[in-house]
Amino acid sequence: MSFTAVILSALLTAAASVSGQASDTTRVVGISGVPEWSKHVVWYQIFPERFRNGTPSNDPTEEDQVGAWPHERTKDWRISSWTGDWYQLQPWEKTNGKGFYFHVQKRRYGGDLQGVIDKLDYLKDLGIGALYFTPIFQSPSLHKYDATMYHHVDKNFGPDPDGDMKLWATENPEDPSSWKWTSADKLFLTLIHEAHKRSIKVIIDGVFNHVGTTFWAFEDVRKNQQTSRYKDWFTVEKWDDPSTPQDEFKYVGWNGVPDLPQWREDENGIVHGPREHIHAIVKRWMDPNGDGNPEDGIDGWRLDVAEKIQPAFWKEFRMWVRGINPQAYIVGEVWWEDWPKDKMFNAAPWLQGDMFDAVMNYRWARGAFRFFGSGKDNISASEFLRRLQALLDDYPAASNYVLMNLYDSHDTDRMGSHLMNPDLLYDHRANPNDNPSYDVQKPGPRELMVQKLMALFQMTYVGAPMIYYGTEAGMWGGDDPDCRKPMVWPDYTFDDERSHPFKNDRRADRNGFDQELYRWYSKLIKLRNTHPVLRTGMFEAIMTPDSSGVLAFRRAAAGEQCVVVLNNTWITKRISIPILYRQNGELTDLLSLKKFIVSDGSVTMTIEGKSGVVLQ
Repeated sequence: MSFTAVILSALLTAAASVSGQASDTTRVVGISGVPEWSKHVVWYQIFPERFRNGTPSNDPTEEDQVGAWPHERTKDWRISSWTGDWYQLQPWEKTNGKGFYFHVQKRRYGGDLQGVIDKLDYLKDLGIGALYFTPIFQSPSLHKYDATMYHHVDKNFGPDPDGDMKLWATENPEDPSSWKWTSADKLFLTLIHEAHKRSIKVIIDGVFNHVGTTFWAFEDVRKNQQTSRYKDWFTVEKWDDPSTPQDEFKYVGWNGVPDLPQWREDENGIVHGPREHIHAIVKRWMDPNGDGNPEDGIDGWRLDVAEKIQPAFWKEFRMWVRGINPQAYIVGEVWWEDWPKDKMFNAAPWLQGDMFDAVMNYRWARGAFRFFGSGKDNISASEFLRRLQALLDDYPAASNYVLMNLYDSHDTDRMGSHLMNPDLLYDHRANPNDNPSYDVQKPGPRELMVQKLMALFQMTYVGAPMIYYGTEAGMWGGDDPDCRKPMVWPDYTFDDERSHPFKNDRRADRNGFDQELYRWYSKLIKLRNTHPVLRTGMFEAIMTPDSSGVLAFRRAAAGEQCVVVLNNTWITKRISIPILYRQNGELTDLLSLKKFIVSDGSVTMTIEGKSGVVLQ
């Protein structure tokens, strides 16, 4: 069978599977079937502390950071300027000589849930159909992956931090019947309501592999040692000996990090105790009113470091989730194993219909950067298509339509900065702290052309595109923490970025909202939202000579077909593409509205460098 025929056969099967499953999904709990809505959305990832400061009166204090790395108080600490030069040390950061990458973890900018609510119309206008929030639960860190509790939203994300703390004191964190709704909780429920009014879905980060050292059950274990009622919730390697001055208390932390105590597991995954607690958390946020109607709750979960937990747990987790909302979406973070090698990790074991609907598709991103954005290490169009085909073959047909196709996230360098450093392995040595030669400069016109072409591919390929906040506005930055700068809003005036964490000779870069790039993303998202074929249509590769540097493919569904042609070179190309479904006639480029003539079953076109067409 030819390469094109293989893709055609696989995707015809996919189309048949996807089109026939929606009604079953609403009736059957916990088995195969992706949510119908998840095939039709463009995702937007929000890092709450850095998205928008809607209520400055709730800004975090240094006291709120107790329990978070780097565990050091700093004289004259202040909230950071939203519009400041990212690498420039502030006065309080110059007092101990420890440098940018120490102090950046202590920075707080005051992003909160009111800021998100204020910008829901911005997201709606952009064409966003679903939001993924990194952790929102109470935590002392800026990133919130070290939870203090799962049953309350972080107090500094809500309007009344002091009142929320008083309410916590009236509860028993182990007993869900004692839990109340804080001002931050209620504001999050308002956010869900306002998002749903705009037909925007909401999922949140479930960090169920580990907690923080301030988590209520872990604090009890640290205090009471062997006598704690929660001692079996964690894997304790050594108890403290009270007869000695040393602290001998040792336990298992995620990836060896002591700040992140890991839940104890057996062959079934997370053990009883925390298992039941997590079940209660699922019910709390998916059906807040407890009335069996999930419309006032979240629409699903993104699951952190999902491959680190036994599959048996995730199978039960899916039953919990789908038992509340049969159309809930579950996406896992599955990408770490074998990542340093030139291999593409196969997440298929998690996508068999009994655990997750999708994974964050870093594997897809890695291949795309190697084709569109590499320098000396680039791959050909045929090799890229081979990798895409391998991905399609590895994953169930239905999952292919709902994978989170992303280029960047809170865990990678930003898209534009990766294009400024094109020969680095994706997500490796991607900031100045890990790589002294990493280029921190603002992406130039050439990088923006590549980004636009990659966005065009993202919005026309199989899967659900995901945009990391600010990518549509031209934000740039290295890997964590540099990818977590404050969002550039058009109503703010930003300082130029002229500082470097280790050098004094950086060229100044103008920072601010890129209106032209935003309009391009908005146009592409509207195109995808307008044409169902780009969301659920069959995919078929159209073979072109590797020497042409052109990638072409067809999307087809009942009543509509599109041909996408992308010129990945820097020079203008003239190329003929076969049009199997039309011998003669006229096609329209949906981007430019330019007309192209089909003659004898093919269309000949001239395409400028680093650009493309979507022919209908």
